[in-house]
Amino acid sequence: MASGKSALAISLAKELGGEIVNGDVAQAYKGLERLSGTAADWKQADAAHHLYGVIEATENCDPLAFRNLAVPVVAEIQSRGKVPIVVGGSGVYLKTLTHGPSSIPERDDALRAKFEERSNDDLAEELKGLDPEGAAATDLKNRRYLIRALEICLLSGQKMSVLKAEQFKKFDEITLGLRGLYLLWDNDNAKQRISSRSMQILEKGGVDEVKALRETASETCRKTIGFSEIEEHLDGKLTLKECHKGLHTSTRRFAKRQRSWLKKEAWLKDVTCPFPFDAKFASL
Repeated sequence: MASGKSALAISLAKELGGEIVNGDVAQAYKGLERLSGTAADWKQADAAHHLYGVIEATENCDPLAFRNLAVPVVAEIQSRGKVPIVVGGSGVYLKTLTHGPSSIPERDDALRAKFEERSNDDLAEELKGLDPEGAAATDLKNRRYLIRALEICLLSGQKMSVLKAEQFKKFDEITLGLRGLYLLWDNDNAKQRISSRSMQILEKGGVDEVKALRETASETCRKTIGFSEIEEHLDGKLTLKECHKGLHTSTRRFAKRQRSWLKKEAWLKDVTCPFPFDAKFASL
């Protein structure tokens, strides 16, 4: 967040003959330009931009739905001999776009509620019976890991160990055809950039955006960072200063989660900031 991705994307597009594809679901929503941090001048940029402001705020959009929007756009860009440059987004949205949907089932709250009635030892014994290899590789004393492993087995009807091995093999093959990078700022500069971005959002239209959409916004739209904090400000529960602090904190937490996810993706290279960018990035 607030790392300069848009500026780098435009620089890369110029060097590679590329076109920019939005990978951030918040920036795909109409009416959230300020809150989502969409660059105000993207329509006038030297590089073509796609998938910005294309979803109504009343619509939900999960990672698979976003992939279904983006894949045809990427294919069309490639059909013209151009390079699609996907920018931004959370880990699950980007991973679903670049690698396809996971075959591993998502969490099931009803099933987990049943698990809560059982002891760790009981759950561990069931996992050992369903997937001995998976149980051996799982910290059975960690209830969260234990529940997730058992959940995967029961929902998929397959061994978790087999399912994950197949998933990793598939993803490794896809990764060979991808190139990517992410931006790293030192902690002090990151804090300053996020604080500045948060204040700009509040001073230059973010509050008005939430005010206009709060009655009709979809669940996905409302998950945009800052939406809930600004709502509390509009309801008189937070002063503008407190709202800024909350927005700053939420953004920093999200940025931390982003960094954790990015570092696990070995196909992505990190780029140490600050600017300016130069043509050497085109070779990454």
